[in-house]
Amino acid sequence: MSIPVVTVGRSASDCVPGLEQLRGPVTVVRRCAEFAEMIAACQTGIARAAIITFDADELTASLVERLRTADVAVVALTDDEDARERLRALEIRHMPNSVDSGALADEVAAAVADLEQQRRESSIGAFADTSRALAPTAPSPTEGVEPGGKGVVLAAWGPTGAPGRTTVAVNVASELVATGSRVLLVDADTYGASVAAFLGLLEESSGIAQACRLADQGSLNTTALERICTKVALDGHPLLVLTGVTRADRWAEVRPSALTHVLALARSMFDFIVVDCGFGLEADEELSFDTLAPRRNGATLRCLELADEVYAIGSADSVGVPRLVRALTELEEVVPTATPRVVLNKVRAASVGRSPERQLREAWDRFGPSVPISAFLPADFAAADDALLKGSTLREASTASPLRQAIASLVDAPIEQRRRGSSRPTSNEMKFSSNGVRLPQ
Repeated sequence: MSIPVVTVGRSASDCVPGLEQLRGPVTVVRRCAEFAEMIAACQTGIARAAIITFDADELTASLVERLRTADVAVVALTDDEDARERLRALEIRHMPNSVDSGALADEVAAAVADLEQQRRESSIGAFADTSRALAPTAPSPTEGVEPGGKGVVLAAWGPTGAPGRTTVAVNVASELVATGSRVLLVDADTYGASVAAFLGLLEESSGIAQACRLADQGSLNTTALERICTKVALDGHPLLVLTGVTRADRWAEVRPSALTHVLALARSMFDFIVVDCGFGLEADEELSFDTLAPRRNGATLRCLELADEVYAIGSADSVGVPRLVRALTELEEVVPTATPRVVLNKVRAASVGRSPERQLREAWDRFGPSVPISAFLPADFAAADDALLKGSTLREASTASPLRQAIASLVDAPIEQRRRGSSRPTSNEMKFSSNGVRLPQ
């Protein structure tokens, strides 16, 4: 069966006569003058593959994902060695501009076969994940993880209403760093990024936007990611941070396809990647826009899809608990592979009544979803406010805080008392290096 192909770019068009002379393996159904025309043609379903002359500005991970979503495989033509490195990073098959027609046809067939195989594996993987979701809950991925192995992605997520997503993400990262693990903290909240503010960092640029930009171009590597990250010293242990977007209207810079590459690279570099996610799960934007339009909640959805464990955080009060219940139902619908651990935050008798944990558990067992409550985080507003004012973590500012100890227990981190007089300087006693790293004066 002949494979219908579209081409774009001069080198790709020059290959058309040779491909037509083969009379069989591939059929060129359209020669496109520019990328926009090629994308439109692919979306109509007339092609199974696209032969593209490599263009550094237009051929990105986002474009490749869109074409693959349309069930179109990609083969690029280039003679530039730097371009080949980027194409390898983008996992795009490529050949020289002067390639023989027969070899090019074979490469197109191989690219189509690769795409079909990925589709099958994705379907099998989704079925397997669904089966695992119906099985008994597995041990926490934070248990028994060998340093230097495949990094574990932990996502802090919860419904709207400030349930404490960033508080949990920052302090979970802090506790993991204290164990000697290599940790990356990622602010992927495209509505209200606040990790930098929590840690007292300057927000001159967005680390996650820079990383996604390089990943989209196929230029992100370990050296570049290390350079982009802001390094924070926590009791002598380094925590690397990818700060969030500096303005909410820059959400489109954090594209899901690029974020996938960022997290994949981070898995190879870190023991744990802690992601502070946004609250939104709606994907209805794609119904009212062109299918190529970016989605506001795409970053959150992609992080939840890729996470090994999701901390579903809700406020322990009459407003926060119902919100979390509804959000968990929505999470199960839009990300069925997610394995949430329910964490009720700001637990206090003033909002629930006497014995708040017992009352919350009884109400949850009676009215809540099948997912059990994994942890209760007590309300300790004084310690949380003090840490925020100092631009520090609970472990640094208030070691004995019940909230800090509960978060440490959440990730099975050892709890030790800080030596008297060893508290870290406050934000007013600190200065910043040129790259945003906090340094004591």
